[in-house]
Amino acid sequence: MAESNAYLDMDLLRFTTAGSVDDGKSTLIGRLLYDSKSIFEDQMEAIEQASTKKGEERVNLALLTDGLRAEREQGITIDVAYRYFATPKRKFIIADTPGHIQYTRNMITGASTANLAIILVDARHGIVEQTSRHSFIASMLGIPHIVYCINKMDLVDYSQERYEEIKDDLEEFSSKLETKDIRFIPMSALFGDNVVNRSENMDWYQGSTLLHTLETVHIASDHNHIDCRFPVQYVVRPQSSDYPDYRGFAGRVAGGVFKKGDDIMVMPSGFTSKIAAIDTMDGEIEEAFAPMSVTIRLEDEIDISRGDMIVRPNNQPDSEQDVEAMMCWLSEKPMTPNGKYYLKHTSRDARCMIKEINYKLDINTLHRNEEDKNIEMNDIARIKLRTTIPLFVDRYQRNRTTGSFVLIDEATNNTVAACMVI
Repeated sequence: MAESNAYLDMDLLRFTTAGSVDDGKSTLIGRLLYDSKSIFEDQMEAIEQASTKKGEERVNLALLTDGLRAEREQGITIDVAYRYFATPKRKFIIADTPGHIQYTRNMITGASTANLAIILVDARHGIVEQTSRHSFIASMLGIPHIVYCINKMDLVDYSQERYEEIKDDLEEFSSKLETKDIRFIPMSALFGDNVVNRSENMDWYQGSTLLHTLETVHIASDHNHIDCRFPVQYVVRPQSSDYPDYRGFAGRVAGGVFKKGDDIMVMPSGFTSKIAAIDTMDGEIEEAFAPMSVTIRLEDEIDISRGDMIVRPNNQPDSEQDVEAMMCWLSEKPMTPNGKYYLKHTSRDARCMIKEINYKLDINTLHRNEEDKNIEMNDIARIKLRTTIPLFVDRYQRNRTTGSFVLIDEATNNTVAACMVI
């Protein structure tokens, strides 16, 4: 029992892989799972058979993640594939995202919750268009850590000069990004150099292997523990004989630390109270912080419902009806100018109208096009919209939960856009 609890208490790191087509993203994940002994024997047998059937000279580890038939036939990644594995130090969720430009929306979906992005760079080609695009998207999505894996070092004879040259280019390029923690690892995913085990072919590289980096990167401060934000999802009123007067507000902490006895304020009403208790499935606790799911009880009977937010009286998010955001359009149906959409932000629902498209971003050159207002699938644009009720927002770079929302088509109920508050 103690062992299973230890597993539950382990840190969870979510990371995403990105890079140009054929940079070896799926092979890298296959190698990571294989060398860290996270593959079952029957899975291994299946990919050995599939590799032989395709007439390949060695086991194709990329087949571990490319699960769709179309992906295997074309040898590309189309959809986001999630894989789970664990080492004695940490649990991991990998989002293997596509490299093609027409799957930008899939990449944004996979990367939106990641703590770390692995961006692969082919040692033969160095920085290409996709490198800058994916680095920009990772930075725009507020991913705190980026690891550039300079892959296929075996094809440049494990040359230290070539690695240093690419590293210098990447350092110069990434200085424009908002991400602070950027690292570089030379590797060969095909042969496993510096993925899980240190490379004998690159004894000139003294840094960490990829797995060691993933196990040790500091993620405790990735959540905002300064600004207290608690969007209420549900009001708990059992009204049973055991709990005749129980009234708790259930939700997930989106930021900050809430402690028993803290002064709080409720938005939008502005009523204030103190925290009487914080309850979880395992009983009462003294404090709650992001991303814990808890039920908060207050000392006073205040009218609170789903969509309200519990905050500190002296630290509140902006209450806005006119919101500016960066948006990635996810739908095959183009955006309607001045269109009306349904909006979901934390636990709050509203209707909104797109008032203005400031510019469309060319993600290859980062050029802002203010003339073209036609927003289609995979386009990234800066927009202004007006909502029917105020949203309680922070800047996305400050809080990824309260700084993001999605737009939904009222007719089809499809999610059509992912937005980040500026």
